[in-house]
Amino acid sequence: MVLNEVQKSLQETARRFAREKLLPDYQKREKLGILDRDLIKQMGELGLLGMDFSEEYGGMGMDGVTTGLIAEELAYGDFNISAVPVGISLNGAILERHGSDAIKSEWLPKMAKGEAIIAICLTEPRGGSDASNLALKAKLEGDHYVINGEKTSITFADRADAYVVFARTGTPEQGAKGVSAFFIPAGTPGLSATSFDDLGSAIIGRGQVFFDDVRIPVGNRLGDEGKGFTQVMQGFDYSRALIGLQCCGAAQASLDEAWAYTKERQAFGRPIGQFQGVTFPLAEGESHITAIRQLCLHTLALRDAGLPHVSEAAMCKWMGPKYAFDIIHQCILTLGHYGWTKDLPHQQRMRDVSGLEIGDGTAAIMKLIIAREHIGKTAIQY
Repeated sequence: MVLNEVQKSLQETARRFAREKLLPDYQKREKLGILDRDLIKQMGELGLLGMDFSEEYGGMGMDGVTTGLIAEELAYGDFNISAVPVGISLNGAILERHGSDAIKSEWLPKMAKGEAIIAICLTEPRGGSDASNLALKAKLEGDHYVINGEKTSITFADRADAYVVFARTGTPEQGAKGVSAFFIPAGTPGLSATSFDDLGSAIIGRGQVFFDDVRIPVGNRLGDEGKGFTQVMQGFDYSRALIGLQCCGAAQASLDEAWAYTKERQAFGRPIGQFQGVTFPLAEGESHITAIRQLCLHTLALRDAGLPHVSEAAMCKWMGPKYAFDIIHQCILTLGHYGWTKDLPHQQRMRDVSGLEIGDGTAAIMKLIIAREHIGKTAIQY
């Protein structure tokens, strides 16, 4: 893909920031377990957040392809930090399409400046992949909805400044047709959150969000009542392609470090890079990442052109995390006993990307989506 001058400039800005600001302290940030808000604001100042927002809301009106290029560059330096611009782009698109003027004018500029992080609350304890089987209840009382229940496995659960929440406004028998979406600021009475002790992505703060008689004005509903699931969920095709590029960035960082090691490490009197058994697995990794990167950019180009891209987005989502995990694992093996230490970032990258083999839709669900796009409901098996 040939980039224009604006894309090249933004990509170079993100590349320098990732390598100079993010990469050196990638492992240190995990040990601290804190999301560095100063770094987020610096990204906002550089124009690396919400660049796909309309200019009236603090963005640059850029396309999805450009947003994806930036997501990959930032993930090269810190996979977890790159989740912030991905989340901002996903939630920003939802708010621009379905939010009230008051919500858009207040929150979108904050997000573009790095002053606000929004969490999506969909998953519940009784169902993850069965995403529309929601128990969280939103009951209309006058000009407010009263929300009760629990969400789990929520990215940025206890770090978010506001939440996009899916709740049932209809009957359970209605399934997805009885689900509405709401925008709820953090600090709203009755709302609380916790954080899990996860295997990876410590700074992101995946956890639970609880709703105890949370009262939300009708104006905070996103989209039409009972259509939140079908209207808002369309945005996930966007984030799936961005996630694929995040994974490419993390895998590329480990590949670059492994290639450098093969030129330095000596065995049997010569650099190990002269042995095909060492270089061929890395060459395969480069091939896979290059192919997935192009698929993700193609998917975003389809989105930008207003063309169907559901199947392609699902491909990005299952292939990105899987192949990134496998490639980073191979980089660990390439470095041998030195790779099997926590001194190096490969083990952290492998743990971090692994989370997205589960979150935001498992590989099995993505493959079901692809099958359904080809043969319709025949693909659904219970």
